Amino acid sequence: MSAATTRSRARRAPALDRLCAEAVDLAREAAEEAAAPGVVGRYVEAVADGDRVVTHFFESAEPGYRGWRWAVTVTRASRAKNVTLDETVLLPGPDALLAPEWVPWSERLRPGDMGPGDLLPTEADDLRLEPGYSGDDAPLPNAAVSEEMTERADTEDAEFVSRTPSRGTIAAIAEELGLRRARVLSRYGLHTAADRWEEAYGAKTPMAQAAPASCISCGFLTPIGGSLGQAFGVCANEFSPADGRVVSLEYGCGGHSEAAVMPKPPRPAPPVLDSMGADAFSLRPTPEGGSVPDAPDVESEDLGHS
Repeated sequence: MSAATTRSRARRAPALDRLCAEAVDLAREAAEEAAAPGVVGRYVEAVADGDRVVTHFFESAEPGYRGWRWAVTVTRASRAKNVTLDETVLLPGPDALLAPEWVPWSERLRPGDMGPGDLLPTEADDLRLEPGYSGDDAPLPNAAVSEEMTERADTEDAEFVSRTPSRGTIAAIAEELGLRRARVLSRYGLHTAADRWEEAYGAKTPMAQAAPASCISCGFLTPIGGSLGQAFGVCANEFSPADGRVVSLEYGCGGHSEAAVMPKPPRPAPPVLDSMGADAFSLRPTPEGGSVPDAPDVESEDLGHS
């Protein structure tokens, strides 16, 4: 027998055993015994799993298990006519209703999912972070405060006093300035943050497209430090939809400080008082005015003087 013939026989599908295939009633009884009453449906098919090993499939009428099938495997010994039961399980069919594939929590978490009291740990090799300081002050492997020496001292039950100065070191200065953070944003972390902020409050949003001007010329824009300050700021306009949010300098809204400057209401001119000029007023009313009767002729009137 050639090697090719041997491989072809090894790869051939097992033949369907006649006695095992005919044991449909035995398979149904086993399925009904394992399942709840009335949930084993019509017979589907028989599949050969091996020599003298056959699995019978029945539809499942169980609510919530649409497309699932009861699988009952039967077998018989070589040269025996008695078919015996192997196992009974409920398996999903080709069109079964299945639960979605399990996804780790780190991949399911989305922005806004965290609530009060929730704790979100970060991985040690998180791509968004990088070391915050160089660590030049780390002790040498043979120093008294190194981890290797500490473990050795514990093993040998020895005691030592550290003489490493605590002041004047890079770590001490960084801690005093408030810069001693174990990790800071990496270039990848900066880019991902910028992409999120640009998508929410960037130049391509409908609000920015309809804005009269961009945030870079708005008086309500509060600058931020760091490299991201070259492209983003914080909105401080309480009437803006982005109040208190990080916005792109190319973002804009209708609350721009210079978009619609309201003119001041006009004020009347103050009265003009001329303190240098004088107006002449008659001390006596004139007859031409019509407000007094005709005055007597003083020259022709006899005043009683000689």
